[in-house]
Amino acid sequence: MPSAFSNGDTAWVLASSALVLLMTPGLAFFYGGMVRAKSVLNMLMMNFIAIAVVTILWVLYGWSVSFGNVGSGDGSGNGLWGGLHQWLLHDIGMGFGASPDGGTASGGTLFGATGVPIIAVVCFQLMFAIITPALISGSIADRTKFVGWTVYVAGWVTLVYFPVAHWVFSPNGFINHKLHVMDFAGGTAVHINAGAAGLAMAMVLGKRVGFGRDVMRPHNVPFVMLGVGLLWFGWFGFNAGSALGANGQASMVFVNTQIATCTAMVGWLLAEKIQHGTFTSLGAASGAVAGLVAITPACASVSPLGAMFVGLIPGFVCCYAVNLKNKLGYDDSLDVVGVHLVGGVLGTVLVGFFATKEMVGGYTNGAKAGLFYGGGASQLVAQMEGAGIVLAYSFVVSYVLGWVLNKTIGMRVSSDAEVEGIDSAEHSETAYDWGRLGASLRGALAGGDAVPVAAAASKTEPADNDVQEGVKA
Repeated sequence: MPSAFSNGDTAWVLASSALVLLMTPGLAFFYGGMVRAKSVLNMLMMNFIAIAVVTILWVLYGWSVSFGNVGSGDGSGNGLWGGLHQWLLHDIGMGFGASPDGGTASGGTLFGATGVPIIAVVCFQLMFAIITPALISGSIADRTKFVGWTVYVAGWVTLVYFPVAHWVFSPNGFINHKLHVMDFAGGTAVHINAGAAGLAMAMVLGKRVGFGRDVMRPHNVPFVMLGVGLLWFGWFGFNAGSALGANGQASMVFVNTQIATCTAMVGWLLAEKIQHGTFTSLGAASGAVAGLVAITPACASVSPLGAMFVGLIPGFVCCYAVNLKNKLGYDDSLDVVGVHLVGGVLGTVLVGFFATKEMVGGYTNGAKAGLFYGGGASQLVAQMEGAGIVLAYSFVVSYVLGWVLNKTIGMRVSSDAEVEGIDSAEHSETAYDWGRLGASLRGALAGGDAVPVAAAASKTEPADNDVQEGVKA
């Protein structure tokens, strides 16, 4: 029977929901700083439209497909999907008064054995559904039509994310219940899922104009650092919020998340120093994200010592993995594959080595301790199976969906639009007023007065709309 309604646990879940929502604008700034100046608005818009589209679909049928059988009491749903009987959030216990499965007048129907109402979990899981397709946008930056992307997000969450979320997160999902995979907060459903889709879409849309020839530097590294800061902050809601309670498990998850993020940053910077002889702020930011990705599935199954390795190893490896696109010839614009796919796989698999008996005791799906803690190889095999299933399913369906949309409505902008700048072509806007900025810089460098606004506005924009070009002008 579910426990009594808990004000404190419910407040933590709702606060965590807000933290996870903040991650999507954080991701927008992280990605937006890494693209060229002529593409930054399009990248921001690709992330923000995901919030709108996924929210609508989540209410219509996304929650039902992902979790519709939880607490319904009617035996609907199975290991592959949750059914459609809770479309439009129908019959999830939002009403007041005592409910058959233990809800109270304060909260309606509760979620499983928690003291949290199902409607609070609806809010929390919605934020996961929003950020997952947003992650894909980084792999196809600079070249994707806004309408094509919007339709793709709708199709992808319907065909890929909602079913996979059920497999991984729902109590009777087959990856959770049958394979006994430990994925506390979404290493498979979020990061492997999005990373595999990112690889598929990079292959479908092809390389950017000038890829491998032109320098495509991040146009605003402070944006990147700001974005990582917001992601890091929000990730505590992502991971610790998945405990669905303000309790000891959430506290340990919080600590593990912080530890792994820091060791991953150190690992990435060490690998960067070995490869290039220097430390960069972009490397520090990327290493932190790699650590956040890797600890996501493992945060409730490893000790603080284990969290150090779950961060350090992926941080080091992912720094090398981002070079795969140059060797294999796919154009993953912002390294979604190298960070999210590789980091997600490593984090999921490392659970099979570092999961402790004490931490595994918090799971009810039959999971076992890892290889290093006396559990044998069975959990390692299960973790590899779960990661492989999600990777294969997401890649195949994502590739087919992207190919069909590209051949029908079209997903890639023209070469002329890409060279001119996708912000202008797709949104009739630019992020920066280069005429005024260029004129002001020329005046300052010459030691004279700034050019009047009217005159500055008439200046011709630099051809590439890049920050460096504007400064040189």
